[in-house]
Order: sequence, then structure tokens, then C-alpha cells
Amino acid sequence: MRSKQRVVITGLGTIAANGIGPDAYWDTLVKGQSGIGYITLFDARDYPIRVAGEVKGFNLHDIVSSVVTTWRMARHTQFAVAAAHMALDMARLDLRAVARRSPLAIIVGVSTSAFDVIERGQERMHEGGPQRVSAYFVEASQPHGMATMLARTLGVQARCQTISSACASGMEAIASAAALIRTGKFEVVITGGADATVTPLAIASFTTAGMLPSSNGDPTSASRPFDLGRCGGVVGEGSAMFVLESLSHALARGAEPLLELHGYGSMIDEPGTRPASGLAYTMEAALANSARHPDEIEYICAHGPSDKVQDEVETDAIKSVLGKHARDIPISSIKGVIGNPLAACGPLALATCALAVRHQTIPPTANYSVPDPKCDLDYVPINGRPYPLRLALINVHGMGGMNGSMLVEAFTGA
Repeated sequence: MRSKQRVVITGLGTIAANGIGPDAYWDTLVKGQSGIGYITLFDARDYPIRVAGEVKGFNLHDIVSSVVTTWRMARHTQFAVAAAHMALDMARLDLRAVARRSPLAIIVGVSTSAFDVIERGQERMHEGGPQRVSAYFVEASQPHGMATMLARTLGVQARCQTISSACASGMEAIASAAALIRTGKFEVVITGGADATVTPLAIASFTTAGMLPSSNGDPTSASRPFDLGRCGGVVGEGSAMFVLESLSHALARGAEPLLELHGYGSMIDEPGTRPASGLAYTMEAALANSARHPDEIEYICAHGPSDKVQDEVETDAIKSVLGKHARDIPISSIKGVIGNPLAACGPLALATCALAVRHQTIPPTANYSVPDPKCDLDYVPINGRPYPLRLALINVHGMGGMNGSMLVEAFTGA
């Protein structure tokens, strides 16, 4: 068994509020054009909060024409299937050929069960009684349904695993996938995360929990990471999926790596501390696991959910770990454009870093206009910034206190 394999991304796919597919996603992201708008997936006129990061114009058949059972899939599963097919197309990888030669794994992160399927089943039962509930609702609503449906639509037999740790789920899945490759157990893993919680019950639940912004003004400016006027995060939906390969496997088939994955740190907040306080530990762990010094970091793709407390805590954590270097590097949050798509937020941040390296540009923090004295770092306002980017750090934080940080690097050769 080989050990200490280097892990690279050779393909990625994205579904987000600001665009479907990597090109559309990057084009709006680098311009700071928010995809957040008024909710259209259901009638929200009586809801206190009526804005969300909805994915607009999505139809799985437009991306994967071979799938004929979309009505059996939860919305977040459809996102993951679409994004995975995009990733495989970019990687130019024949997954079935790979599966015939060596073990294949699919590891995904999901924060919630399928709200849309569960709510639809409840409606049918109320309308027509228990016999009206579809037999497919059980399978479609299971958290593990996304991974197994991915294997089914990709036409492969694979080890399937689902990880659920709130908004950190997607990054936890990617870190687990990388670990399988690094130890030599697998050469190829399909991984990422997805969530779709723009539903009546989900939005009502987030609202009563006090997790959504207090204003229904201009929806495109509702999410304002690190800005003095921020008033809460905005729920989003979407997915990002990746083809991870060992470097040797990728080079042997002539693939061009997009990004190399290094160390990862994971830890829950210490009890009694403010939300996201554990990010200081996870950043230090990611650096240590990568054998890198804080001064080497060139960009941080921050969690930055537009929360009054969490944005400040993350800022303090960055200062604590990077010291004086914290003021010398660009930092940005993508949530002003996409909202917070829960398990997809980490994977979309990873896709952002891959695209930022490709274009040598740091995306801006959308809607950042009035500096908060307590958030006093370089948050790249308004427009993308040309930048010779090589080494980046990604942060995620989830409900319940879960935190994760990953170090990634531009591929510079074997």
C-alpha cells in the first residue's frame, strides 16, 4: 500500500445562487454581484424574512439528460448530481473505467435532511391520508440518499459515506476524502456537499431561531460580511462537488491538477465561549498538519456569515493565529453573493480558491462598504483584486459550534 500520496483536485462543479456552473459562478463572484433575492420557491408573503440565496433557473435535465427520476430526488440531491457531473466533465475522467480497476469512494456532506421531501410528504398525508404518501419519500429524505443516488446516477459501485456536522459538513467530507487518498487506499474520490433549505418549514425555523437578518430591504445587500451594518446571515442553497485524485493517478492519465489539498483542522468551540471561537485552533491545526508557517498564507477565504458576533470572532481568531501578518493579506467572504448554503459553504469556498488560483484574482467581499472597527482587516471590498495567489486558507463554522480550516495550494509540479 502506498502512503503519503499528494491529493489534487482535477475537476469541480458548482451550483449556487449567483450562477450555475464554474464560469457563471466565478463571473458574478469576482464582480461582487449578489445572487440573493426574494424567495420564489414558495409563497413567503406572510413570513418575517422573505429573502434567501435561491438557485435560479435550475433544471437537472439541462445538465444531466440521462437522469429520468428527478421527481424521486430531493432538491439538494439534484444539485449534487449536477455538480458531480460537471466535475467529471472538467476532469475528463471515465469514472466507470476507474471503478473497474480500483476501489472508488463517494463522500458527501449534508447539514439537514431533505426538508422539501419531508414537507411534501406531510402535505400529501394531510390532503389524502397516509396512503397518499409516496413510497419514495423514505429513501429520498434520508441524509445518506444523496451519496447513494450519486453512485446510482454515475453508474458505479462505490463506498458511499455521508458526513453531517452542520455548515462544516462539506469540508469535513472533503477532508475525509483527501485522507483516504493520502493513505493510498483510494486513487479517486468524488466528494463535496449540498443543501437546499429554502422551504416553508426551514425558513420559519431559521427565523424563529434568530438566525436570519432582521431586514427585508434590498435583498442583494442583505448579506454584508464584516460590514458595520450587517444584521445577520442569509440562508442559501447549492452544491459544490469535486474529483479528488492522487497526484500520481492524475499525472499518469494526463490530467491537469487545479489545486493541491494540504492540512485540515477540525474542532468544536470550547464550551462557554462565543460562536466560532474554535477557528483559532483549526487554523493552527491546518498549518501544523501542512508543516507551514502563518507568514506563508497569502489569502483567507473566510467563513464570514454576516453575523454580528461570528464575523468579529473570526477576525480575532485570524489575528491570533497570523499575528502581524494578518494585516498584510487579503481576506474575503463569498456569502454576500451566495448567502449561507450550509453544507455547501465550505465546498463552494474551496471552488472559489481553485478559481482564484486559476485567474490569479481574489474575489471581493460583496456589500462591504462601511468598516467595522472590530473587524479591521483587509476584506477586499467592491471589486476583485489581481493577486499572485499560491497558498490559501479556508474557514468554516457550523451551528452547534463545529469549525474547520483547510490549507490549499496552487499546483506547481510534481
